[in-house]
Amino acid sequence: MYSIRLWAVRHARFLEGIYRMFEPVVVKLQPLWNSVGYQRAEKPVSKLEKISKGLLFDCRMCGQCILSSTGMSCPMNCPKSLRNGPCGGVRANGNCEVNSEMRCVWVEAWEGSQKMKGGDKIQVVQLPVDHSQEGSSSWLRVARNASNLTQDYKGASR
Repeated sequence: MYSIRLWAVRHARFLEGIYRMFEPVVVKLQPLWNSVGYQRAEKPVSKLEKISKGLLFDCRMCGQCILSSTGMSCPMNCPKSLRNGPCGGVRANGNCEVNSEMRCVWVEAWEGSQKMKGGDKIQVVQLPVDHSQEGSSSWLRVARNASNLTQDYKGASR
């Protein structure tokens, strides 16, 4: 898994392109999610998300994915679960202070973000992890939030 995670960071721009194609599809499926019900869709979608993102990014299913902001490096792989950058204990070789065999997740995040078109997103401060969303699908959350924004926009134009 670790070697695949490092591959994903090295190919962050390619994966960013795939995500940019995938996100609108998930959002366009919003009527389906509504008709089925988000609660019913949650289990199969989160299972699919866990398998695919688990394989590529060693995803921890925090429910608040920020891979597109962190160079395709999941910050939840940090032994300290730091969401906004390294702890200051990064070794001179770029490895983690807690697990000396592992490169710092944030060193990887920075390198991956520099390959992405949206590489400046890494500088945006992220909210703390809401542990109540753990295990839930961030894909469905994106669709629901996009739907809410669209409805708010339509309601404002009346």
